[in-house]
Amino acid sequence: VQLQASGGGLVQAGESLRLSCAVSDRTLTAVAMGWFRQAPGKEREFVAGSTWNGGTTDYGDSVRGRFTISRNNARNMVSLQMNSLQSEDTAVYYCVARFNPPQISRDPGAYRLWGQGTQVTVSS
Repeated sequence: VQLQASGGGLVQAGESLRLSCAVSDRTLTAVAMGWFRQAPGKEREFVAGSTWNGGTTDYGDSVRGRFTISRNNARNMVSLQMNSLQSEDTAVYYCVARFNPPQISRDPGAYRLWGQGTQVTVSS
């Protein structure tokens, strides 16, 4: 099973970006999915998470109110809409998945599956 993330890029402060992540095994549906990020010289940070049906979501304090996570279970995908981007949001963003148990966690060690990372750069 692999995670394939896309959608990173370079934007100016105040602009928006949308990241997407697909699970290669579409039969794997009872999966909590989310995003972490890591900036140079910093620890990996929880960004957002969603249960398999989107009924429960969680956000890191620094992105709450600006980022929105959503699920498309028909395509076994998760997206992260990022609005009002700031230079502090510059980082490599990683898609994650957890299916045993399929619960959101802010601990990166709780996630078995990680995508390859996609760079988001916000210029001020």
